Amino acid sequence: MPPAFLFRVSPSDGVPIYRQVVEQVEALTSSARLKPGDFLPSVRQVAEELQINPMTVSKAYSLLERDGLVELVRGQGMRVRERAPAPLRARLDDAMPDLLRAAARARTLGLTLDQTVQRLRQAWQEIDHER
Repeated sequence: MPPAFLFRVSPSDGVPIYRQVVEQVEALTSSARLKPGDFLPSVRQVAEELQINPMTVSKAYSLLERDGLVELVRGQGMRVRERAPAPLRARLDDAMPDLLRAAARARTLGLTLDQTVQRLRQAWQEIDHER
């Protein structure tokens, strides 16, 4: 079972906490850090680790189950389901809200497009080194 610390939330982010949990599970499965058959931490574990209401975690898990990303295994918890990779267009559309936030933040900080792309490449390389 992956440790609860894989999830991080930021109450001041402006994104509802349940949505942050959903997006992180989606990202972890897309990057294969969570694989089909892996179990998510229990609602109680996540709530305690992040110091959030268990109903918030339950809502996130329910949405993930509704979307077919996880399934409830009675007596064991939520397990990541096997699913075919989404078409490229769908994955690009999925990434767009995060990219828009990053681009807006970079502009606010006065970074150029080239500087922003350079930092994105650095972040990509850091992620590759973590694997």
